[in-house]
Amino acid sequence: MADSLAYKILRSHLVSGELSAGDEIAIRVDQTLTQDATGTMTYLQFEAIGVPRVKTELSVSYVDHNMLQTGFENADDHRFLATMAAKYGLYFSRPGNGICHQVHLERFSTPGAILLGSDSHTPTSGGVGSLAIGAGGLDVAVAMAGGSFYLNTPKIIGVKLTGSLQPWVTGKDVILEVLRRLSVKGGVGCIMEYYGPGVDSLSLPERSTVTNMGAELGATTSIFPSDQVTREYLRAQGREEAWTEVGPDDDPTYDEELEINLDELEPLVACPSSPDLVKTARELADTPLEQVCVGSCTNSSFRDLKVCAEALKGQVVAPGLSMTVTPGSKQVFEMIAREGALADFIAAGVRILESACGPCIGMGQTPASGSNSLRSFNRNFAGRSGDPNDHVYLASPETCVASALTGVITDPRTLGDYPVIHEPRFFLINDDFILPPREDGEDVEIIRGPNIKPLPINEELPAGLQGKVQIKVGDNITTDHIMPAGAKILPLRSNIPAISEFVYTNVDPEFASRCKADGGGFIVGGDNYGQGSSREHAALAPMFLGIKAVLAKSLARIHRANLINFGIVPLLFTGSDDYDQIEQGDELTMEGIGDQLLAGEKVVVKNVTKGIEIELRHDMSPREVQIMLVGGLLNQVRAQHVGNGEGSG
Repeated sequence: MADSLAYKILRSHLVSGELSAGDEIAIRVDQTLTQDATGTMTYLQFEAIGVPRVKTELSVSYVDHNMLQTGFENADDHRFLATMAAKYGLYFSRPGNGICHQVHLERFSTPGAILLGSDSHTPTSGGVGSLAIGAGGLDVAVAMAGGSFYLNTPKIIGVKLTGSLQPWVTGKDVILEVLRRLSVKGGVGCIMEYYGPGVDSLSLPERSTVTNMGAELGATTSIFPSDQVTREYLRAQGREEAWTEVGPDDDPTYDEELEINLDELEPLVACPSSPDLVKTARELADTPLEQVCVGSCTNSSFRDLKVCAEALKGQVVAPGLSMTVTPGSKQVFEMIAREGALADFIAAGVRILESACGPCIGMGQTPASGSNSLRSFNRNFAGRSGDPNDHVYLASPETCVASALTGVITDPRTLGDYPVIHEPRFFLINDDFILPPREDGEDVEIIRGPNIKPLPINEELPAGLQGKVQIKVGDNITTDHIMPAGAKILPLRSNIPAISEFVYTNVDPEFASRCKADGGGFIVGGDNYGQGSSREHAALAPMFLGIKAVLAKSLARIHRANLINFGIVPLLFTGSDDYDQIEQGDELTMEGIGDQLLAGEKVVVKNVTKGIEIELRHDMSPREVQIMLVGGLLNQVRAQHVGNGEGSG
C-alpha cells in the first residue's frame, strides 16, 4: 500500500505500535519548542524528571506570550527560562525575537522531522514538510528527557488542491474553506495532508498559514510536501542544507479525501465566535468595524505585511477605526523597516506592536464594547480578545487591509490590481537574539522569582471517587473557557495556586470557591470538550482544585492527553440521554475505579442524588490506564528515571 507523506514520516520515527488508524503508537521526537506561557511549567516538570541534559536533536525555548511587564512576574519567568535553557542545553529565543512559530519556521524547521511543541499552533512548521504536533507541556518535557511521544494513529485526510489562487485570494482563504466544510470538529483524530497540482501555486508563508490554522479543525497536525518552493525558502533563510525533498508515495492511500479548486475560491471571513462560521467577504460587505488587527503566528510573515503596506501606501485608515500590525519576528520587523513598508504603515496611521502574540492571546488591544473587530488571527472564541461580549471576525491580511481603508468589511478584490510581491532572494539573517545552548551548564544557577511556585504533584488514584458535579457545560467548550488567557491571568502561569482561582471564571465565577469548599468533584461537558489551545493549565489547575474526572460526550485530543497526564479520569457518555441524567450539584460515586479501568472500557457511575446508575466508558490504552493509576505521567516518568539512576528529581 502506498504511504501518505504523514505515514512515511511516522513510520521512520516509529518506536512501538502499528500504523493502524486508532491504534496507539510511540514515536521519536527530533525537535521541541515551548513558549513562555506554557514553558515555565514545562521546565519545572523537566527538572522534576531529573535528567541532566536535553536529549533531543534540538529544543528551543521561546518568549512571545507574556510580554506586557506591568509587574515583576513576566520578567521573572523570562529570567527563569533563560537560565533553564543555559543549564539544560536549549536554544533561547529572547523577548523581542518574535513569535515562536514564525521564528521556528524561519530558523529551525526541517522537512521530514518530527517537532513537538507546547502550543497548539506548532503545526505551522508543517508548511515546510515537518510533522509538527502540538501537545501539553508535560509531553514535551518527557520528549526532551528522551522519552517517546504517544498518540493514537491518526487517519489521514488528503486535501487535493487544483487550479491556482486568484489575485487577492490567499492561503488564509484555503483554510477557512476547509473549516467551512469540516467544522472545528472535522479534523479530530486526523492529519490533514495537502497535495495536488495546486500546491505549487502556494508560497511557503501561505502553506504555513494553512497548517497553522489546521489546529482549529481539531486536527493532530497538517502538512505540505517539501518541494522546490520549500527549497527556495530555506535557501533564502541561509538554511538550504536543511532541505530534503519529502512527499507521499505515488498514488497514496488516504482515509478520506477533499478537493478544493483554488480557481473558484474567493475571500472568506469567519464570523463571531467560531473559526468555522465562514461566509464570503461579499456576503458580509458593509459590516461596520472599529478595529482591524494584522499579525499573529498565522499571518505575520514578511509577505503578509508587505502586501498590507503596499495597499496602504499613500492612504490613511478609515476615520473611527484603529488598525494594528504585528511583525511576526525580529527578522520581519527589521526587513519591513529597511524596505520602507514600516514607514508606509506609520504614514497610514497604523499602530505598530512588538513581535509577540499580543492581542491574539488577549494581551492588549481589547476592542471597544459593542464593536466589531476584524483580525488576521486564528481564533475568535468569545472573550479571547479580553471582552467576554466581543464580536471578532477572522480573515486574510488582504481582506483586513481593504476593510481598514473603508471602515467596513470589504472584499479586497475591490482594491484593483494585486500588488506585485516577490519572495526575498535572501532574508535578513541575524540570530543575535537566539542564544545557543551552552556546552556545559552544570554551574548555571537557576533563578526563580517569588511567583514561581513548587510544581503540584497528584496522588495515586484512590480506590473510589466521590464528589459533586461542580459545573455542567455544553458543546465546544474551549480551553479559553476553562483557563482564560489575557494580561491579568497569563502572568500567573507559574503559580498554580494563584491561577487556579480563575478556572472557569468567565463562565461561572464561583467555580473555584465551590471546588475548594467541597474538596473538588467532577466536571460534565458536551461534545469536543477542551478544544483550542494546548494549555495544560486547563487540566493542571482543575487537578489542583480537586477535580477527579471529566464526563463528556467527546474530548479534544490535546486536552484529553493533558487530563490523563495529570491524573484526571476522562470518561465518555455512551447513551444518547446519559448527559441529561446528571446536573450540576449532583453527588456522584465511582466505586473501585481503578479495578473498573483495568477490567475494560465500562465504568459505572452512581448518581446518588437521583438514585440511578449510568454506564460510561473510557478509551484509555493499557499504558494510559497505568499512568492514571499512579496519579499522572510525571509520577510514572520520575519513577522510571530514578530507577535508571538518572536523578531523583
